[in-house]
Amino acid sequence: MRTAKEYFDEYALSHQNKTNQTIHYICVPLIFFSIIGLLMSIPNVILENILNLSNPLLENWAVVIGLIISIFYIRLGFWYAMEMLFVILVCIVGNFWLSNQVNLLYTSIIIFVVAWIGQFYGHKIEGAKPSFLKDLEFLLIGPLWVIQKLGKKSNR
Repeated sequence: MRTAKEYFDEYALSHQNKTNQTIHYICVPLIFFSIIGLLMSIPNVILENILNLSNPLLENWAVVIGLIISIFYIRLGFWYAMEMLFVILVCIVGNFWLSNQVNLLYTSIIIFVVAWIGQFYGHKIEGAKPSFLKDLEFLLIGPLWVIQKLGKKSNR
């Protein structure tokens, strides 16, 4: 497995254009948020029966998948995993709130589609294919790359 630095360096190769980077700062979090929403839209009767917690923030498929993908982030480093677990938690709480306002499934689909259109537009501007077309692990690196890039900007 590559190191976080190796992933970030390779990811950065197709994200040099400032406009593409800005689009990514917006669209990558929206895609991640919408995927959490899509996962939370899956009926969770099985989880409710197994866990019997009566807590929709814990008994949903986003938590299950979040824990599974956390293994990838832990392998990159403890603090990367903590950052992503925090992002996952914020997305779960945000989607739970959103589900009480609108139909979560339809809203997540709309956010997902619009954000991906933005992503592909950004890569058209960049003139480079998205990294995930080479390696699907970059779908997990994208959100972490955005966190790292934005964190460096705020430290300046």
